[in-house]
Amino acid sequence: MDCCSQPGLMPIETARSRLLAEIKPVAGVETVSLKNAVGRILAVGVRSAVDLPPCDNSAMDGYALHSTDLDAQAPLRQIGKSFAGAPFTGEVLPGTCVRIMTGAVLPAGTDAVVMQEHVSADGDDIHIHGAVRRGAHIRRRGEDVSAGEILLGAGVRISVPHIALLAAAGIATLNVVRRPKIGVFSSGDELRQPGDSLGKGDIYDSNRTALLAALSELKLDILDLGILPDDKNVIREKLAQAAREADAIVTSGGVSVGEADYTREVLEEMGEIGFWKVAMKPGKPFAFGRLAGIPFFGLPGNPVSALVTFYQLVVPALETMQGGSWSGAPTLRAKLLKPVEKKPGRTDFQRGFYCNDPTTGLCVEPMGTQGSHILSGLAAANCFIVLEQDSGSVETGDLVTIEPLRPPLGG
Repeated sequence: MDCCSQPGLMPIETARSRLLAEIKPVAGVETVSLKNAVGRILAVGVRSAVDLPPCDNSAMDGYALHSTDLDAQAPLRQIGKSFAGAPFTGEVLPGTCVRIMTGAVLPAGTDAVVMQEHVSADGDDIHIHGAVRRGAHIRRRGEDVSAGEILLGAGVRISVPHIALLAAAGIATLNVVRRPKIGVFSSGDELRQPGDSLGKGDIYDSNRTALLAALSELKLDILDLGILPDDKNVIREKLAQAAREADAIVTSGGVSVGEADYTREVLEEMGEIGFWKVAMKPGKPFAFGRLAGIPFFGLPGNPVSALVTFYQLVVPALETMQGGSWSGAPTLRAKLLKPVEKKPGRTDFQRGFYCNDPTTGLCVEPMGTQGSHILSGLAAANCFIVLEQDSGSVETGDLVTIEPLRPPLGG
């Protein structure tokens, strides 16, 4: 048993369940324009005020006619044209037809459209080649959406196809759940901002930089509290500020058992810790608690551990805070191309790359060294190889569970 697999670690499934049970959506609704609504959560359902399509119209460029006229096999006389935005306003009587473009209003007296490829014209005499059925190539009023129909319900996260549907119905603004504001800081005397010069023993702060990017991709408001020194008074001051101004706090570093790991200690003084230490690898020293009633997520200091715990535990909680619901990560089964060593005791999230091989089917390969500080493997990965808490090592050719990476870690 390794040093991180001691008894008493909380299984990740239990930790996630406790988080989701305790997290509530933020209060408040705001109105946003349709073009700025992608990724937001609807607070109020939306109904259509119009039929879609709003009228019977042509699905093709061609000729609008009455299908019974074709029984005589005689040419039809073209009496006008109907364009999208410039409809034919008269009535089409027997023996006549109208040139019509895609999307144009179907003229009164017609019940079919014949494609222009099936027509030959001799002046205004139109010859139809082949059979035409009644209703051919016509988009009927309301066949997509009827006026008064619910387009989207409350709790839906708005996507680009949703935007297209809402725009087609003439919706200009939406009432959405207020975006939570997340306070973020990293702590450590050794941390420096990317772009600054490094002294002996210094490292660049990749954790906070990555977390800010992840929160931005998740469409959350951010309170960036910067890099904090290993100083209890400074950490206490910034935690108090975050409790006043934010809806949740995400930190990296300072939640382990080192002599300078003060964040967890200060949190215990000012608030409460719900649980600490999760049976996952990487990422055991994860802390969840509350400070002045708002959730606190304390991530490990190692960069891969920080991002894996953020993805596996914090992202589902943030989804809930936004008014959505986390339904679990999709998984696949794939054949392992290289052996993976593992000891029972923690759920292991190995960084891997999977593809669909034309010969062997879905397969996956671990990406390099799996240390909690090896960022290059995570950057090259497109999935996690998920090895259950009580499982051991797996061999080449074994089927394993993989979890394709989704935002904010993947596409």
